[in-house]
Amino acid sequence: MQACWQATPNIAVIKYWGKRDDRLNLPTNSSISVTMDDSLKTVTTVRFGKDLLEDRLILNGKEANPEELGRAVRVLDAVRKAAKIKYKAEVISENNFPTAAGIASSASGFAALACAAADAAGLDATTKQLSIFARLGSGSAARSVIGGFVEWKAGKKKDGSDSYAVQIAPASHWPSLRNIVAIVNPEKKEIGSAKAMQITAKTSPLYPARLKMLPKAAEMMKDAIRRKDLEKFLELTMRESSNLHAVMLDSFPPIIYLNDISRRIMRQVHEFNLQKGKICAGYTFDAGPNAHIYTEEKYQKEIEAIISEIPGVLKTIVCRPGDGPKKLS
Repeated sequence: MQACWQATPNIAVIKYWGKRDDRLNLPTNSSISVTMDDSLKTVTTVRFGKDLLEDRLILNGKEANPEELGRAVRVLDAVRKAAKIKYKAEVISENNFPTAAGIASSASGFAALACAAADAAGLDATTKQLSIFARLGSGSAARSVIGGFVEWKAGKKKDGSDSYAVQIAPASHWPSLRNIVAIVNPEKKEIGSAKAMQITAKTSPLYPARLKMLPKAAEMMKDAIRRKDLEKFLELTMRESSNLHAVMLDSFPPIIYLNDISRRIMRQVHEFNLQKGKICAGYTFDAGPNAHIYTEEKYQKEIEAIISEIPGVLKTIVCRPGDGPKKLS
């Protein structure tokens, strides 16, 4: 009872920030993202066995800490319940990019775990089931079980049965889109997203206003994706990212993920657009200082050159829209 799967991160352009249920990872708002190709990836092997006395997680070559293991066990328990098995599991997971640094490693990690665990348990799981399994480990992982352009529906039910991801368009819909990832700090962030969300929801006076504007922003984003309207897509992406980090700053104590290099990247993107006379590139930041700069293939080299010259940018990685998880032999 063993399977090996690969999954990739997704980078949200309409982000979720805040939960209506912490245990089930049910979000306060729907979100939209682009699943990346395997330039960034997590490879996870799951084995269920009679010989295993307890669940075990090896993450990037090291024994996982209790919190990491606990999140994985929530996914494993859901899979075991669906498959009607009781075997313990051994999980070995590797990322080829920085972990817990705002590059959505938890999204790819738990998506890979959900797919591998379901396969190893003998489940013929639907995409909806996989999305719900993955969500139990990390909310954003609900989106990484699907390729291309994805919406994670917040849902309204208390049991979370209507909170899962659906595809807006496949990766092939917009193959020229690029995400240039600028690594400025590969270290693990000081405050995790889950804790930061709780602080924001409880203390930010701006947070309710954010929740009110997001449904309209999400509809506009879906329309921009379907029409491949680059300028509208990029403007919405930048505005949404800035709104999120403004709300974080409005929390008490303030939550600050962006650093001086992040802000320099923002300025350079706006200067680039000004020179072009239109919006050709747009940044977004998750819970970390590392930038994701969306653009199209024809502007890729120029953006890479500009960003690479900024002091403090350690390296850039270029991603395309990806097709989602796949089984490895």
